[in-house]
Amino acid sequence: MATAEQIKALLRSHIDRDEHRFYSIALQVAAREARVGHTKLAGEIKGLIDKAQISSSEHKLTSVKNAVPLNRSSQELNGLLELSHPSARLSELILSSETQSRIDRIVIEQRQKDKLQDFGLFPRRKMLFTGPPGTGKTLTASILAAELKLPLYTIVLDSLITRYMGETASKLRLVFDHIKQTRAVYFFDEFDAIGTQRGSQNDVGEIRRVLNSFLLFVEQDSSESIIIAATNHPELLDKALYRRFDDIIPFEKPDKNNVKKIIANRLSQFDLSKIRWPSVLGKAEGLSAAEITRACEDAAKEAVLHHKSELTAKLLTDALAYKHIHN
Repeated sequence: MATAEQIKALLRSHIDRDEHRFYSIALQVAAREARVGHTKLAGEIKGLIDKAQISSSEHKLTSVKNAVPLNRSSQELNGLLELSHPSARLSELILSSETQSRIDRIVIEQRQKDKLQDFGLFPRRKMLFTGPPGTGKTLTASILAAELKLPLYTIVLDSLITRYMGETASKLRLVFDHIKQTRAVYFFDEFDAIGTQRGSQNDVGEIRRVLNSFLLFVEQDSSESIIIAATNHPELLDKALYRRFDDIIPFEKPDKNNVKKIIANRLSQFDLSKIRWPSVLGKAEGLSAAEITRACEDAAKEAVLHHKSELTAKLLTDALAYKHIHN
């Protein structure tokens, strides 16, 4: 039968609504049963997993088909917006206490926006996320969409920015028309590409016009959509932008407590009771949450494929050290 750790990991992944991890652990249970000769039980578990995955895929496909269509012709908005329906949950976020509380506040205000409006108040809905790569800005945008049961539209900057004078601003107007017409979370990633300071050494006339247009559109926007801009380089942004956002939220690399939480969460299906945490935490220092997560996955694969599913501190520290070298 399943080990105590596997049962706990199954329950955690179910509570967190992490389908991928739930199925992964369930398959490990099936494999364990097969190894001890319980082939019928292993086959039944595998069959249930396959059936559940097919049902989940069909549900997601239906959700995409039923998504609110773009309100402009597909030719006008082609490639400008990428639609997704995230399933990540708030419980998956591991951030500093200050950043976490500010994200929680956005969710609470949005869920109770009608109550606020009764008193002439409005929820935060225009946010700027700042911080190094891999610190959770994109994941947070996805989680906000999932928590608020809204679709997520990611603005594709490669398609938005063109070399033709005036064309980028026109495309930006199409995006804000859609923001007004369709309530959703709209995510402008790598925002410094259009938000660079006017008058800077690398100032380009067309980008300056785009920034002016963005400032105008975001200030005039009174929709119910949520607009999130994210940048790894806040020092490059034009100062006028900051006044257009309801909240500016910094994201940081995890401290030791959060590093341990990230590792324990990602490797919940393994026995970590023998891990020497001081050495592991020392190797993880300076890495982003995304880099630590990938290191955990690398160590887990190595343990499963070459060490009889025993995850040791050395496997983990080696994986973390590798991320430092290839940072």
